[in-house]
Amino acid sequence: MSDLSKALAAIDAANAHDPDTSEGAPAAQLYGQRMSAELTRLFADASEPLQIAARGQHIERWVLKRADYPQGREGYLTWRRDLARHHANRVGEIMREAGYDEADAEAAGKMIRKEGIKRDVEVQALEDVICFVFLKWYFAPFSTTQDPDKMQRIVEKTARKMSAEGRARVLDEFELPDSLAAAFRA
Repeated sequence: MSDLSKALAAIDAANAHDPDTSEGAPAAQLYGQRMSAELTRLFADASEPLQIAARGQHIERWVLKRADYPQGREGYLTWRRDLARHHANRVGEIMREAGYDEADAEAAGKMIRKEGIKRDVEVQALEDVICFVFLKWYFAPFSTTQDPDKMQRIVEKTARKMSAEGRARVLDEFELPDSLAAAFRA
């Protein structure tokens, strides 16, 4: 029998080892808890695989370091792809240990790898949650490290990944400057 609380606790335990505690707690653990909170708020009827994918979306993110990959866009994309595979594999292992079958583990992995974005309802729901967490918790500090033109492009890419419903909620819930809000109106 599958055990949601066991799976979430195992993800939290793995993420408790994140050496980044700049916000007073391990960063990956805090991120996972924020993802779960936003998922519950935005998609209260989320399936268990989606709940687990949200919590484990950045599991052990520190294990694969960006500095170990070549500079530039190609190196960045390779790092992100490798991270997604790592996250999906670890979440799958945890799910199987918590009694989930292969189909549920693969469904969560598909969400984490973002396979089917804009086509699969649960993959899209996870992406919307990711974007909300970014905007709510990480956008303000991140934006101070970026040049305004680059920040505009990042916001536009974020908006394009979201569903129409997600973009509408962003406009309702966040006070964005007109230049940034325009990306969510498109």
